[in-house]
Amino acid sequence: MSAFAALFITVLAFVTATLSGVFGMAGGLVLMGGLALVLPVSAAFVTHGLLQLVANGWRAILHRQHVNWPIVALYAVGSLIAGTAISLIALTPSKPGLFLFMGLLPALLWLPQDWIKLDAAKPPQALLSGIMVTGVNLTAGVAGPLLDIFFVRTALTRHVIVATKAATQVFAHLAKVVVYGGLMLRTHDGAAMPPLWLFAAAIPLSMLGTVVGGRILDRMTDINFKRYTRLIVTAVGILYLIQAGQLFLTAP
Repeated sequence: MSAFAALFITVLAFVTATLSGVFGMAGGLVLMGGLALVLPVSAAFVTHGLLQLVANGWRAILHRQHVNWPIVALYAVGSLIAGTAISLIALTPSKPGLFLFMGLLPALLWLPQDWIKLDAAKPPQALLSGIMVTGVNLTAGVAGPLLDIFFVRTALTRHVIVATKAATQVFAHLAKVVVYGGLMLRTHDGAAMPPLWLFAAAIPLSMLGTVVGGRILDRMTDINFKRYTRLIVTAVGILYLIQAGQLFLTAP
């Protein structure tokens, strides 16, 4: 790995953890795209899973008093179901396909709320969110916009939304590490992973970014929280669609 790529991933870990600390999902979307630019897809999945596992786990700990644990417990069961099913398929998406999936996901945020009947506060739908979100996470790399539609109709505050989503994503990213890490072990492709020292540098920065993001969240209103989340994620999605188009056009 080049020094530039290593520095890029390390800085990206801090910036995206800060974004996730504020909006609960935008950071993961940006991080996955950045990793896919400099790493093979399987290595990007595992690296993303490890960094986001730490960032989300630390965010859940920092905001643990706001976590809705019944939602998290049902989500975890759904995540186990999806992870087990996807592991039997062992299908890794192509890089153009990955950017296409990530670019299309933000469109979910623009669906009229009258069309959306999902509510994570309802037990059956909390279980469904674990199945659907983890399934998309394991095929598209990220699933923040999909997770968000399970919370858009809830009466939860921004702190509860961010804390609960962080706790649920611990399971989604753990599934990503297990599924794609296992695939890399079976194919002896571990050399594509970043070196351990990079994780030693990036993980503390992810934790620091989470703290910084939490401070920014405290200063934000619930209205601005939802408005800026949609705009930022949509802008990132457009960039990914452009990247997907370029990759498809230049593919041999």
